[in-house]
Amino acid sequence: MTEAILLVGGKGTRLRPLTVHTPKPMVRAAGVPFLTHQLARARAAGVEHIVLATSYLADVFEPYFGDGSSMGLHIEYVTEEEPLGTGGAIRNVAARLHSGPDDPVLIFNGDILTGLDIRRLVRTHETSGADVSLHLTKVTDPRAYGLVPTDDTGRVLAFLEKPQTPEEIVTDQINAGAYVFRRSVIDTIPAGRPVSVERETFPGLLAAGAHLQGMVDSTYWLDLGTPAAFVRGSADLVLGRAPSPAVPGRCGDRLVLPTATVAPDAKLTGGTVVGEGAFVAEGARVFGSTILPGAVIEPGAVITDSLIGTRARVGERSVLTGTVIGDGAIVGPDNELRDGVRVWCDARIPAGALRFSSDQ
Repeated sequence: MTEAILLVGGKGTRLRPLTVHTPKPMVRAAGVPFLTHQLARARAAGVEHIVLATSYLADVFEPYFGDGSSMGLHIEYVTEEEPLGTGGAIRNVAARLHSGPDDPVLIFNGDILTGLDIRRLVRTHETSGADVSLHLTKVTDPRAYGLVPTDDTGRVLAFLEKPQTPEEIVTDQINAGAYVFRRSVIDTIPAGRPVSVERETFPGLLAAGAHLQGMVDSTYWLDLGTPAAFVRGSADLVLGRAPSPAVPGRCGDRLVLPTATVAPDAKLTGGTVVGEGAFVAEGARVFGSTILPGAVIEPGAVITDSLIGTRARVGERSVLTGTVIGDGAIVGPDNELRDGVRVWCDARIPAGALRFSSDQ
């Protein structure tokens, strides 16, 4: 296997305001665009040629990654004129592949952080003789996911919608968002219209008697679709809990990028990242958070499990927990923002305007 398709066309609506100006795969995790981690792991598994299926803010990708040579890759870009869904996106880039009809092609989603053993998935595909092989992972509570039961040999039996009752939970195995397709199978996906690989392609192949193989790999897996998950994923990369050869520094409690400035008495822990040109002032405490390039954290601010956008500013003594501050936004001094708050890009919050406790 030397080829891969990476699906990076989603709008990332659940991540807004992070994705107002930046496509989801380009939001920085552990100091670099998240896509960098996926490309690096694919390259480490032997992939040489990657086609990026782009759509939303598509012109951002190529200026950053170019032809991929700096990463030892050959990267091509295909942009959808209209969103085509996961299956439609795969079919839309098929002409750029060089593989023969029976060759394996790796396909993965641009918002999954995983420790998947890619080489093992390919071996499983080849030894089982499958038409499509899927990475499956086990979750404690599968109610939010489609279920993928398999037989004793790992052969997929069905694709089940999100269970509505306890009786419908027949397995804890879910689709983890990485696949190996036999090249010829990609050409059977209808062209020129939206297609969901999960709802149409896979069930259709199963109904037609195709061999779909599941491989359970329960190493690290996280869907980065929400701000809380994205912040956690970035911290896990810094802490070394999630594997990536692209983390720009040694794993540890903090990652401070070149040109960032951190006051000697500021405390950074829990996998915190401070991006290029950012400033963390004296007495500030930052735990498990991402401070994007150019952001300013003023004296005495306390930030936990939050993401501070590029060029944003958090005022003195403000306390943020589980919040997202959009690019260029300003949170004035003495504010208190708690779980789930999203401050939009370029918004202005006056001093002491928002609190969850008294001002004493």
